[in-house]
Amino acid sequence: MDIRIEKTTNPKQKPADETKLGFGHIFTDHMFIMDYDEGQGWHDARIVPYGPVELMPSAMVLHYGQEIFEGLKAYRTPTGDIQFFRPEENFKRMNVSAERLVIPKIDEKDALQALHTLVEVDKDWVPHIDGASLYIRPFIFATDPFLGVRPGDHYYFMIIMSPSGAYYSTGINPVNIYVETNYVRAVRGGMGFTKTGGNYAASLAGQDEAHKQNYSQVLWLDGVERKYIEEVGAMNIMFVIDGEVVTPSLQGSILSGITRKSALELCRKWGLKVSERRITIQEVADAYDAGKLDEVFGTGTAAVVSPVGHLKWGDKVMEIGGGKIGAITQRLYDTMTGMQYGKIPDDMGWIEKL
Repeated sequence: MDIRIEKTTNPKQKPADETKLGFGHIFTDHMFIMDYDEGQGWHDARIVPYGPVELMPSAMVLHYGQEIFEGLKAYRTPTGDIQFFRPEENFKRMNVSAERLVIPKIDEKDALQALHTLVEVDKDWVPHIDGASLYIRPFIFATDPFLGVRPGDHYYFMIIMSPSGAYYSTGINPVNIYVETNYVRAVRGGMGFTKTGGNYAASLAGQDEAHKQNYSQVLWLDGVERKYIEEVGAMNIMFVIDGEVVTPSLQGSILSGITRKSALELCRKWGLKVSERRITIQEVADAYDAGKLDEVFGTGTAAVVSPVGHLKWGDKVMEIGGGKIGAITQRLYDTMTGMQYGKIPDDMGWIEKL
């Protein structure tokens, strides 16, 4: 794929203090964009200065939500090299989302080329301090100026990037999670397994209720029986019950997380008992009451691994592990972040160098 590069003539001033980057509000100098037109396919790949995108008010994405996205990171190693963590998995998953939302698939090799080229252009934006990273957001959306419910004929595939601070800037502290029993996020046969904005919009009411009760995240139950555990708003969820790592199986209503996949592969490699199956919130509560709920943690791109300190289900509040991170959670976090930042050898073949 030929990529035209137009560099900015007015580069931004990079943040002077990388300990105060935050997340998602600073953007690099450039972005990748490529067009799709029915009958022509994907074309005109280019890197241009970061800036506004012109859309008609009737653009289909604004009215019918035909869009998908991904999230991954670039990391700087102690020697100054830049590397990615399983980026091919992101573009494989993006095509799964594309198929469900009737969006033209992208060539995964072309997407990887676009990723590498854009990061190379803006490589000075990759943070240097431990724990910080360059967050990367690929996305596709329909641009047709048309009010009517049908798949679009015209799309943009774009990549933007944002330097982001360390998720655990003050140490890896457990989060408190509220179990949502009123609203539902997704059902099998719907879009729950895709990475599309509609899933996140559906989660906002539950998130708002959790915040009102001083809980940081929502744990969603299934949309039919309201008893089977699915996922947290921005993470997959795992439980260590009597030494066994248990996580909800992928049945079409939860996202197939890349960090989830990696954590399970590591646990199996270490000889731990691992189960992917349906698990009810009642089973978790019973394990807690029996003293067998050893650890609870979430997995996702942003936090990598996030220990859960409190789990609230109705009037029942479960304090897990004395509110401290568990041994398996800590080992997973240390191993994956060690690989990502080049501090330990990658013996899984997951790291891709820029």
